Amino acid sequence: MNKYIKLAVAAVLILLGLYMMFFTRNLGWGIVVFLLAGAPILLFFKNEYILLAFWQLRKQNMEKAAEWLKNVTDYKAQLHKSQYGYFHYLTGLTQAQDHPTKVEPLMKKALEYGLNMKHDRAMATLNLAAAAISKGRKQEGQKLLEEAKRLDSAGMMTDQIKMMKEQLKMPTMQKHMHNPNMRNRGKFF
Repeated sequence: MNKYIKLAVAAVLILLGLYMMFFTRNLGWGIVVFLLAGAPILLFFKNEYILLAFWQLRKQNMEKAAEWLKNVTDYKAQLHKSQYGYFHYLTGLTQAQDHPTKVEPLMKKALEYGLNMKHDRAMATLNLAAAAISKGRKQEGQKLLEEAKRLDSAGMMTDQIKMMKEQLKMPTMQKHMHNPNMRNRGKFF
């Protein structure tokens, strides 16, 4: 649903509540309808699909979270600007297992649009560091790990950061070492 339709519904509920309170003298029902106008206003700033996706992520159900995020077809029309970053962040988290190559651009967009919580910025930076390390960009990965460590003031991601630093210390193998045909190339010629 378009975000401005929610504001229109809230305006209609506010007017209906005021009408009921002052013109029909149904003070109780007028107050109830007036208070119900708060729900569409809340959903204007915090989209219901984003909230449901967060709920599913808390329960570790990535598939359900991805299903809720698929309901956001045009994020600029459906979400408030403060939610753009979280849409990309949640999409990146849900795709991390199945499509790790798609995570890096989503996390970059999430950080570009902005994430309110410090631990969310730390998680996005940690995902960017993992992508950089997996692509062989060790210096960038090291810098991103330091930034993630700085952002993780609660210490929730200490183990993941430590594990990635250990990965950085491992020596890089030559690209041809992974292909057995390249090792035996001298035998055929």
